[in-house]
Amino acid sequence: MIDGNTILIAHLGYPTTTFKAPLIYNPYFESIGVNAVVMPMAVEADAYPEVLAALFRLKNIRGALVTMPHKVTTTGLVDELSTAASIAGSCNAVLLRPDGTLLGDMFDGEGFVRGVLRKGRQVAGARALVVGSGGVGAAIAASLAGAGAAALGLFDLNSAAVEGLARRLRAHYPALALELGTRDPEGYDIVVNATPLGMNDGDPLPMDVSRIAPESFVGEVVLKSEVTPFLAAAQAKGCQTQIGTDMLFEQIPAYLEFFGFPTTTPDNLRAIARISY
Repeated sequence: MIDGNTILIAHLGYPTTTFKAPLIYNPYFESIGVNAVVMPMAVEADAYPEVLAALFRLKNIRGALVTMPHKVTTTGLVDELSTAASIAGSCNAVLLRPDGTLLGDMFDGEGFVRGVLRKGRQVAGARALVVGSGGVGAAIAASLAGAGAAALGLFDLNSAAVEGLARRLRAHYPALALELGTRDPEGYDIVVNATPLGMNDGDPLPMDVSRIAPESFVGEVVLKSEVTPFLAAAQAKGCQTQIGTDMLFEQIPAYLEFFGFPTTTPDNLRAIARISY
């Protein structure tokens, strides 16, 4: 029930038709009696800076979830960025602090790494390949580095994106070994598809699955289906895998902490969520 005391979390992006976060947060808030709501707000890129500034003049707003195409733009519209957001070069959460300033953070990578660890795999000392150096790929790379990965392979069709991400990673993690421009998964302990490949029927696989070792951990960020063709191929090889929504569920407890709400476990969120495929 929304009333005059409801706390607003804006969910900003365009289009909003694929948004799944409201189907997780809002049932959770209802289940614990918190008067807050995550509200999808469809805003196109040209209007976004003006809309964001206006939203944070509201007196009942706590923060915002930010998704495509606004994650990169947001980094220039807040007063301070976390380390993860600085490395990623993008931001998917904004908090309105008591002094009126805006703090930007990035939780995509945190969600991915929490999922890997919850499944009993090690990140510290691991070799990881991240294919895709856009917002989500850069965030995952940043969090893998922060969790102690020994080496990262980075690939994107946009070589400038790879080089920029590598430069930011080196600035914060000078001991991290980086291999740029490869999507060959051979020799990697953790392999991640952080590209949109898999969103559309008939998309090619993001890498040569035959080169992935059965012992490797394979992760996906695409949310369109639970088991994408890429994950199905990895599972057929015997790989342990992580579906795209695992990253979503794992990052929400961190988001709740960021926004100052009571937190919970991913398992509890899954039990009450209203997501369907």
